Amino acid sequence: MANDVQYLIDMLYEMIDGAKGVVLSPDKCIIVREDALDLLDELKGQLPLELKKAQDLIRARDEYVENAKREAEKIRRQAELDAKAIVGESEITRVAREKAYDILRRADERARDMVGVANEYTEDALRRTEEAIQLALEEIRESRARFRAVSNEQLQAQRAKLETSRAEGD
Repeated sequence: MANDVQYLIDMLYEMIDGAKGVVLSPDKCIIVREDALDLLDELKGQLPLELKKAQDLIRARDEYVENAKREAEKIRRQAELDAKAIVGESEITRVAREKAYDILRRADERARDMVGVANEYTEDALRRTEEAIQLALEEIRESRARFRAVSNEQLQAQRAKLETSRAEGD
């Protein structure tokens, strides 16, 4: 169809270009009115179709551009969301590491405190045990000393008795 319109315009141009000029008016020419009007009628009939096609093409192009813009905006928004998610994940990871470090630090402090308390308790228990053993040892020594004293007294009394019995028996 576009070729038909172009063909008709070319024919009209050739008709005018090939027309005989008017004497004493070089910018005017003589053409066959009927032929020129026929060409113009055909052009008139062809132009609405060509204009409709051009408008359809422009509309299709505008829709394509609009769709491309929407798609580009959608991709941009998704990229922003992805970037925020990545940043958010990085932030979550950073916070998790900080919390993990804090938990480990507190666990170390608590372990040191518990070791300290356990050491103090053990030291106290050993000191009390040592004191108890020391007291028991002193009691044992005193008991031994009393036992020896009593034993010596009894031994002396038995010896004296024996000697007395020997002396009487002689």
